[in-house]
Amino acid sequence: MFCQTNEMLIWKRRTFWCRFVKRLILTLVAVLAGVPMAYGGETVVVYTSVDQIFSEPVLREFERQSGITVKPVFDVEASKTTGLVNRLIAEKKFPRADVFWNSEVGRTLVLKEKGVLAPYHSPSAETIPKRFKDEEGYWTGFGARARVLIYNTDLLEAGAVPRSVFDLTRPQWRGKVAMAYPLFGTAATHVAAWYALLGRGKAEAYLTALKNNGLVIVDGNAVARDLVVRGEVPVAFTDTDDVYVAIRAGRAVDMVFPDQDGIGTLLIPNTVALIRNGPHPDAGRRLIDYLLSEEVGARLAASDSMQIPVRTRVKSPSHAPPLSGIRAMSVDYRDIAKNLEPAARFSRHLFSR
Repeated sequence: MFCQTNEMLIWKRRTFWCRFVKRLILTLVAVLAGVPMAYGGETVVVYTSVDQIFSEPVLREFERQSGITVKPVFDVEASKTTGLVNRLIAEKKFPRADVFWNSEVGRTLVLKEKGVLAPYHSPSAETIPKRFKDEEGYWTGFGARARVLIYNTDLLEAGAVPRSVFDLTRPQWRGKVAMAYPLFGTAATHVAAWYALLGRGKAEAYLTALKNNGLVIVDGNAVARDLVVRGEVPVAFTDTDDVYVAIRAGRAVDMVFPDQDGIGTLLIPNTVALIRNGPHPDAGRRLIDYLLSEEVGARLAASDSMQIPVRTRVKSPSHAPPLSGIRAMSVDYRDIAKNLEPAARFSRHLFSR
């Protein structure tokens, strides 16, 4: 009986410790969820707001060429860029990322102002024009997208398509235009650019006129595009990559680069930056060198994301318009960054009513 009881005690103790270890492992997994980790070999952690379908193949190719394990953290459509920016700010004292590959530029500059970024002058950036990179090396821009108007070709003939964003406040477009909620991603950048270029008063008057004309607000550029694809509205604000995906899929849509005879079309480059005190700085620099290479520029231009190369020497396919062929909005990206918060406050107030 004593032996049997002793065996039972041993079994109970083993069961207790097995359960304890299991609970500990599950707790650690829960705590570390979403935190990329790797053991053995070189690793780089990259946060990116670029759509996973476009960014992941590039990151995997870097992994193949370099032998460095890439641990990406992606953003979601509805909170583009903003979610990862807030995470990077929250992690500032104990950073987990090495590199931030952003699909826009405004909030990258916000991170610089908040001391989240570290300077790095990549040799791959030498031929990139000055307007697409920070003088102090805190960020560098590469493949760009444009803020365009997508339209349904079954609903509108080419001659009837609005050529300026300011045309959209006219009565004939009442309830017929969609835009992503301008608190996130490139929609927020676009509104901040209006603030920087037009001044606060004129920008807010324009936004109010859009709202009063029945502007349809949706969760994300892809959602705005899909409304046009389905014919629920004939026109929407979105980005070149979203339109090209639909065109490649055979949808009855096309795009207009607005205000080519006026203020110009807003160009928004991808940006890449090194995180201050990131865990793998050397691997982070190597990833930045790769992302800024002409190889990646050509790859992004040829892909469904249709990124516009910022260097004339980068080979661009026929479907990707050259930078020289676009009248770009003349606005300083630093001014866009300064206007993100006031633009967001007004937009939140205006479109929540």
